[in-house]
Amino acid sequence: MRWAAGLAIVAGSFWVSEVSPERLWTGLPSMGRYVAGTLPARGELAGWMWGWKRWLALLWDTILIAYLGTLLGSLAGLFLSFFAARNVTPGRWVGVAARRILELARTVPELVFALIFVIAFGLGPLAGVLALALHAMGAIGKLCSDLLEHTQPGPMDGLRASGANWWEAMRYGAAPQILPGFLSYSLFRFEVNVRASSVIGFIGVGGIGQELYVAIRQFVYQDISAIVVLIVLAVAAIDQLSEWARRRIAA
Repeated sequence: MRWAAGLAIVAGSFWVSEVSPERLWTGLPSMGRYVAGTLPARGELAGWMWGWKRWLALLWDTILIAYLGTLLGSLAGLFLSFFAARNVTPGRWVGVAARRILELARTVPELVFALIFVIAFGLGPLAGVLALALHAMGAIGKLCSDLLEHTQPGPMDGLRASGANWWEAMRYGAAPQILPGFLSYSLFRFEVNVRASSVIGFIGVGGIGQELYVAIRQFVYQDISAIVVLIVLAVAAIDQLSEWARRRIAA
C-alpha cells in the first residue's frame, strides 16, 4: 500500500511538473548548443577573460555582501536560539514566538526578501545584506536551537543553583557547549550566502550577479561562462578555507 502511494505521488509530481521525456530529449541539442556557445574558441582565452579585473572587483563586493549578511544573521540567529530551544527558553510563549520568527525568516527565499528591501531602501548592497541576514538568522537559529536541546543540563543547573540568573546560565553553561557547532554552521552558511548573493544581484543589489544578469540579457555568451567560472572558483576557494577552519575548530 505504501509503495502504491509513493508511486502515485511520483506520478502526480511528474504530471504537475509537466516532465516529459520527449521534451527533454528534444531540448538536449538546444541546451548543448547554448553551452557550446558560451565556451571560448581555441586560442582566445585572453579575450574570453577580457574583463577579469572588473569582474574580480564585483566578485569581491559579492563576497563582502555575503560576509556581512552571514555575520549579522548568525549572531541574530544565535541570540534567538536561546529563546527558541524548548529546554532552556525562559517561557513557553517566548519559545513559541521565537520559533515562529525563525520559521518565517528561513521560509521566505532570499530573493523575495531582497525585492522587499529594494522597494524599501532602493537599489544597492544594503538590500542584499539585509535579505541574506534574515534568511541566515532563520537557518542558524533553527540549527543552534537544536544543538541547545541536546546540551548537558548539568553546567546550567549548577550555575542556577549557585545563584546565577538565566542569562548567566546561558552564557557560561550553554553557549560553550554549542560554540563549535555554531561556528561550523556559520562557515557553511557563508558558502551558501556567496552563491545566494550572486543570484540576488540579478535584481540590482550589486556585485557580480548584476553583471551576470546584464550579460545574459545582452546574449554575450562568452562573458556568461567567464563570470560563472569566476564564481565557481571563488566558492571552491571559500569551501576549502571553510573546511580548514572547521578542522581547526574541531581540533
